[in-house]
Amino acid sequence: MEGGYCGLAAPPSPCSQVVLRSLTGYKRPVGDRRGRWSLSVTRNMRLVSPAHPGRFIRTEIMEPLGLSVTDAARALGVTRPALSALLNVRAALSPEMALRIEKAFGVKMDTLLRMQTSWEIALTRRSTGRIRVKSYIPRKIAA
Repeated sequence: MEGGYCGLAAPPSPCSQVVLRSLTGYKRPVGDRRGRWSLSVTRNMRLVSPAHPGRFIRTEIMEPLGLSVTDAARALGVTRPALSALLNVRAALSPEMALRIEKAFGVKMDTLLRMQTSWEIALTRRSTGRIRVKSYIPRKIAA
């Protein structure tokens, strides 16, 4: 990755910038001062910090459409506090809310629920040190 853009000769296209933004949760693609682009990934290519679906909904759906939280809540048929909690990462995305977003804005609920699952997996992996469990070793059965 030295001297280039993730091994590419040119900077990421606008389309790939949207993908980087939605994957990382940043408003701009991640890059250093030399212009090299990177994602925060672990050794087996798992995203360390995937985007919460609420951030994605705010930056990729509501902002481009110029929707306020109140207007979006009205369009989805939910309360403003419920949508606000999701957008501000205080609540998880429910399957019902994902379906409402799919019907209103066209983003597949499967995609949104996968984002939620990825977020929860990453959150749980960060707390690995607090969870104390010994590996299970089966006992030999006496014959």
